[in-house]
Amino acid sequence: MAKYEVLIKAVTVQGLSYGEVARRYGVSKTLVHKLHHRWLVEGDDAFEPRSRRPASSPNRTPESVRARILALRDQLTGLGLDAGADTITELLAREQVTVSRVTVWPVLTAAGQITPQPHKRPRSSWHRFTADRPNELWQSDFTHITLSTGQDVEVTGWPDDHSRFLLHLSAHPRSTGTTVTDTFTTAAAEHGYPAATLTDNGMVYTTRLACGGRGRGDGTGNGFGTLLATLGITQKNGKPFKPTTQGKIERLWQTLKRHTATRPAASLPDLQATLDTFREHYNHIRPHRALGHKTPAFAYQLIPKATPTPPDHPDTWRVRYDTHRQRRKDHPPPPRMPPAPGHRPSPHPHRDHLPDPQRQRHHHHHEHQRSPRRLHPRPHPQLPTQKRLNPQTGGSTVHDVPRHHNGGDGGI
Repeated sequence: MAKYEVLIKAVTVQGLSYGEVARRYGVSKTLVHKLHHRWLVEGDDAFEPRSRRPASSPNRTPESVRARILALRDQLTGLGLDAGADTITELLAREQVTVSRVTVWPVLTAAGQITPQPHKRPRSSWHRFTADRPNELWQSDFTHITLSTGQDVEVTGWPDDHSRFLLHLSAHPRSTGTTVTDTFTTAAAEHGYPAATLTDNGMVYTTRLACGGRGRGDGTGNGFGTLLATLGITQKNGKPFKPTTQGKIERLWQTLKRHTATRPAASLPDLQATLDTFREHYNHIRPHRALGHKTPAFAYQLIPKATPTPPDHPDTWRVRYDTHRQRRKDHPPPPRMPPAPGHRPSPHPHRDHLPDPQRQRHHHHHEHQRSPRRLHPRPHPQLPTQKRLNPQTGGSTVHDVPRHHNGGDGGI
């Protein structure tokens, strides 16, 4: 039994007053009065609740505009392009049709064009950053795309961080260090060199994490890092396993793959033609939300571009950091070479490699003279001396110093 039927029958069947029914069921006295009089006019039809929709909506979106919104949604989705409320609003403005985002979104929702998304990380926790000028920072990355033949190829891109302008986009069988250097110089030849670059830690971009984070043993970088250092361009790399640092180009790959999914290519030239068409649309037609619904091409040409610092500038210094590779505790030291035949161990091995400061000083100041070798070296102050009779003199003694090479009596 519906709620309205209960309220009406409480008056008509039970004979309760309007106030008693209102107090018993927790409703207003006015509602009970209205329902009773509606029943007197309409009969049992008053048991069903009526629609609250207004009799007229003078500010309702015209049907022609609603149809155009849905048509643009289908057209952009079919091309694999962004078809959100912001994009549709900007495209309608170019057609001299003024609607707001909050108008487009309910139209798409009512038509079943919106897919509910799961709960995401709140935007208030994001740490956004954007370069202040064009060419102040370029981002780069490569992604995988599968051709219709099943071949896996890679696409390399270079967007500008400030304007999101896609400077270069090309397909290759594999992205190597040479590919990165060539695409960078190609983009720089057309748009000028940037002041800095931001990439992940792939080996084609940097070798700072090679050898377990110790870098290359020779202390140098790869071809791309060397080129940037030569041109005075700052090289920046994101934190490992944190692709959100390069979020702009990661979001670009999402848009690109949605577009290429609707246009499967059978060969590398066909894919490159699709990439060229996408790049033209992305730079000059597609409005960007972060740019106030302007195009990346407009933002890239709006203000002067940044330039790198020349490497011969007096305030530019390049610092090299070398890492000493220590032996692990669980690895034993390498074995020593066996001694040569006839070799006698020294009783003081730790003193054998110590230089004689007197001889070094003498050799340094008198390099043109050669001092005669002593047959009897000076006795060590901490070694005891032994006395024995001299057979030639019969009575005088000769100091016998233990030799380092044999530790016993006798001459050299």
